[in-house]
Amino acid sequence: MRAVGAAVGVLATVALGLAPSAAASDVQPKQWYLEPMQAEQMWKVSTGKGVKVAVIDSGVNANTPSLKGQVLTEEVPKSVAYRATDDYLGHGTTMAELIAGTGAGGGLKGLAPGAKIIPYRSVFDGFKGGAEEKRKTPGTTEEIRAAADTDAKIINMSFGAEGPSSEEKAAIQYAASKGKLLIAAVGNDGRKEGNGDDIGYPAAYSYVLGIASANKSLTVSKFSSSGNYVDLSAPGQGFPGWCDATFRSYCDNVNGTSSAAAITSGAAALIWSAHPDWTVNQVTRSLIDTAGRTWAKNDPSRYAGYGFIRPRLVLENPKYGAGPAHVDPLAKYNDGDLLAKSGTATSPSPSASASTPSQAPGEGSSGNTSAAGSSTDSSNDSNTLWVALGAAAAVIVIGGVGVAVMRARRAR
Repeated sequence: MRAVGAAVGVLATVALGLAPSAAASDVQPKQWYLEPMQAEQMWKVSTGKGVKVAVIDSGVNANTPSLKGQVLTEEVPKSVAYRATDDYLGHGTTMAELIAGTGAGGGLKGLAPGAKIIPYRSVFDGFKGGAEEKRKTPGTTEEIRAAADTDAKIINMSFGAEGPSSEEKAAIQYAASKGKLLIAAVGNDGRKEGNGDDIGYPAAYSYVLGIASANKSLTVSKFSSSGNYVDLSAPGQGFPGWCDATFRSYCDNVNGTSSAAAITSGAAALIWSAHPDWTVNQVTRSLIDTAGRTWAKNDPSRYAGYGFIRPRLVLENPKYGAGPAHVDPLAKYNDGDLLAKSGTATSPSPSASASTPSQAPGEGSSGNTSAAGSSTDSSNDSNTLWVALGAAAAVIVIGGVGVAVMRARRAR
């Protein structure tokens, strides 16, 4: 197990006293991103059916109304199955619902309600078990490897820590060689002076898509970490989630790049379900190519990466071309194309970090940084705010000083 280090994020739902929502029926209207992303239209094309998502987190409660029938407990490898559906924080259950929740009982509606969840439970900050339970609970490195040997197509990792682990890096490379799409939260250190560029792992590893958070005004959240490992951006602020292990009611404003990563996993599930023969290279390329941005694609932003996810643009075009199956779209940042080397490019096979689920302190919409691609002005598509992402000037303003958001990415 990796020694405990500084956490990438802090939980919104611990010790902040956020007021619970009055009822679960209040939740879905607060999922502000579903309408501008045109979720209802996307679901006519794809719901994520046939795609399994491994959620490595604090566990997943399979008995919430929104997750009944959605969690494949029996498919968790026995070596890492210890109490996989016993969520001690509520965090993992929130991520699972944001990915594949059905919305039943007024609960959270996942972006890919036809997808299925394979739950994994690891030890993060806020773990309440004793020494014996901690010993029995597998680490993230073990779980990444185990998930790689299942037929889950996507591995969602809404957690992070500072400082790499050679064992965890090897597990990531193993999963990538198996054709898995690895998605992780970049962390919530953007609000900390001088810490915006702290590298968070596993988001900063090669072969992992690091996801930043955006809010309802389509700006990058102030808490969202920035740096050369940010690949894409997604909604991560201003909607409810579970904030403890009682599962009595949701809390408002469970903010963080954790949620952004989960929603990106849902977007990928929609695309992969519509195109089941695509490889991870093609799914990744489609997310990158359709992302909302104003800057050149080969100069990704340190705040929003290649831009804000827009899976609708893939789904609405039945003839969408995702490029070659054997070419990694991020090859120049990765350590070579592992799929090509392993021979799995055409047929994806069926740690213990000092990690913290990447949720940030609850806050209103005022605590954000305007980033490139965040404005709705000058859009040629008036159907939705989300389609307008990328219309703003590629500059963020910090303390009244304009700072270019383009950057040359370094090798991770």
